[in-house]
Amino acid sequence: MPMEIVRIPVLSDNYVWLVHEPVSGETMVVDPAVAEPVLAEADRRRWRIGQIWNTHWHPDHTGGNAAIKAATGAIVTGPAAEAERIPTLDRTVREGDRVRLGEAEAQVLEVPAHTAGHIAYHFAEEEMLFIGDTLFAMGCGRLFEGSAAQMHANMTRLAALPAETRVYCAHEYTLSNGRFAVTAEPGNGDIAERLREVESLRASGEATVPTTIAAERATNPFMRASSVEALAALRAAKDNFRG
Repeated sequence: MPMEIVRIPVLSDNYVWLVHEPVSGETMVVDPAVAEPVLAEADRRRWRIGQIWNTHWHPDHTGGNAAIKAATGAIVTGPAAEAERIPTLDRTVREGDRVRLGEAEAQVLEVPAHTAGHIAYHFAEEEMLFIGDTLFAMGCGRLFEGSAAQMHANMTRLAALPAETRVYCAHEYTLSNGRFAVTAEPGNGDIAERLREVESLRASGEATVPTTIAAERATNPFMRASSVEALAALRAAKDNFRG
């Protein structure tokens, strides 16, 4: 039976992911910015949250940890490199570690650049990736604590994952990213077509994620960047983009 994944929009543009493994009945939440909508959705579905998985320390990814933990007794897992900045952590993980949700197993990938200890959770068998703020639909995270070289390495690594892999990022940034992407690659017809689709979805109030590795290979300028220098130039341009 496939895992059930619920997208919970919170704050201005965050997505919290509620993940249920039906064989065991176990449920976890990825990067809860706040607690109340997450607890309410789990209660509505009669799911009991047993775990919280954090990708990095930023408050809009960890702000709900304490309240969810208090309400459910959930075990909180997150990056070892950022343990001092996530006081609610019960378990720290690093590159190559394995974490389980019932019958499903994910591998921890270290993907620093947005923050120094940023991690992702890759369910290889289920072809799912919870990537936090490293990779977005048609974009990538800002380089707050890392380098363009690190982000370029991340993009190369993620591009090598199976094309069908579904990518669950933590923000609804696709419209802005798409508008930038068409300026970065004006001759890319795939980007132009995808932007039209995104504009239609957002006009209807619909979400644009999850995305897939295949879609990002074709339409994400950061994943398509040929060098560290090219990615650095794109990131600098995007940081100043007002589109």
